[in-house]
Amino acid sequence: MYFLDREDAAHRLADKLQQYRGQHPLVLAIPRGAVPMARSLARTLDGDLDVVLVRKLRAPGNPELAIGSVDESGWSYLADYAHQMAGQSYIDNEKNMQLEVMRSRRTQYTPVRPPLDPAGRIVIVVDDGLATGSTMIAALHAIRARHPQKLICAVPVAPPDTLLKIEPYADEVVCLHVPEAFYAVGQFYSDFPQVSDEQVMELLATR
Repeated sequence: MYFLDREDAAHRLADKLQQYRGQHPLVLAIPRGAVPMARSLARTLDGDLDVVLVRKLRAPGNPELAIGSVDESGWSYLADYAHQMAGQSYIDNEKNMQLEVMRSRRTQYTPVRPPLDPAGRIVIVVDDGLATGSTMIAALHAIRARHPQKLICAVPVAPPDTLLKIEPYADEVVCLHVPEAFYAVGQFYSDFPQVSDEQVMELLATR
């Protein structure tokens, strides 16, 4: 299965999430790529849009590879191979660097309002695809701590081993395509441009 772009993926995800229409779900995007998708989902499902800020911890010399992730509270998840690739001092420095990025983004994204409260709500956490799943795990952990009524992970594509890691953190996982041959999220999209901070702010302002 391939997607034309993020909007196409969002429409297909919405079809699988129709049961939540009318229940005023909170749709949370993992910035930046998932924000356009989450806005489309929130509108289709008559829900609210916001972001959940998490960052991957980058492998030494290979910033595209995640060795873990961290949420805004400072809680971190480490992949089982993390310490084979990086020492503790590197991990601590990388965590502090990503916390600073999140503080800056929170100031940019929500300057005049606090994040929407997920307590007691149906919450759908959206990304445009999963590779290692590290950032999704951090996002689900962060939201679970705030006591949602139901916590759903919704993504267009992810490899099977990653979905197995995700399942314990969510009440429901919706994934449209689970390929055995997986190299990168972008390989499953015809059009997969970068999403800028300016686009994120514009989308959140018009939510």
